[in-house]
Amino acid sequence: MLFLQIEFAVHMTCDRCVNAISKSIADLEGIRNVDISLERGTVTLETNLPYSVIQKRIESTGRQAVLKGYGDGSSAVSMLGGNSGYSVGNLIRGVVRFAQTPEGCIIDGTIDGLTPGEHGMHIHECGDISNGCDSVGEHFNPNNSPHGGPEDDLSKRHVGDLGNILADIFGRASFRRIDKFLKIPDIIGRSLVITKDPDDFGRGDSSESIINGNTGARLACGIIARSSGLFQNTKKICACDGLTIWDERDRALANNHGTKNHIKSSKKICPLI
Repeated sequence: MLFLQIEFAVHMTCDRCVNAISKSIADLEGIRNVDISLERGTVTLETNLPYSVIQKRIESTGRQAVLKGYGDGSSAVSMLGGNSGYSVGNLIRGVVRFAQTPEGCIIDGTIDGLTPGEHGMHIHECGDISNGCDSVGEHFNPNNSPHGGPEDDLSKRHVGDLGNILADIFGRASFRRIDKFLKIPDIIGRSLVITKDPDDFGRGDSSESIINGNTGARLACGIIARSSGLFQNTKKICACDGLTIWDERDRALANNHGTKNHIKSSKKICPLI
């Protein structure tokens, strides 16, 4: 799987922090070129893993970590639920990131609060969540193609057809995949939607199959916004409220009532994107 450069801001105060972080990720397969800088307060590396896996390892040392840069080119992010997105009953929360590479667009995310099993994931044409997920329009489909699956040719799928994600028994879906047709400039300002049912890729018997994969209700959505690539973000203070990234992260933790939601450590559309 394709390796991608990522950068975390990590709260480090001494060499013991550096050693602890280095040890925490040493046995991870799928990372390379690790650089832990006490002076900059950053951990940078290349990985083919979901970034949430590495973030969890770093935070297992007791140090806070916030993703600062994702990829060395064009990148974007969508926040589902919380203050930045929408979800039914405000139960589903997550972060999905996009990074452009010569091989295609990497889609890397973690979403909590889902029922176990498969759920459809699609990019919709509008970035309007004023009426929740009902106002985001239909699937992003500039070629006027029938609905299909992510492995289909563009004549047989919408550009926004991203397939299914799988939630485990705890309701968490963590995934990392490459889409060969997705382009970051084309999706910024649109919306990402997670649905109740799995996508049948246009191959089902229902009349909805060739329209939306018979995926059922729209459970969660978020606007896709531009985000920072590697070393593009030097901010330490949130432009929205003047809080440091650590204060902002702690407030997100409190808002989540101590649950292990992935979004608690990545609520950075305000200062870090």
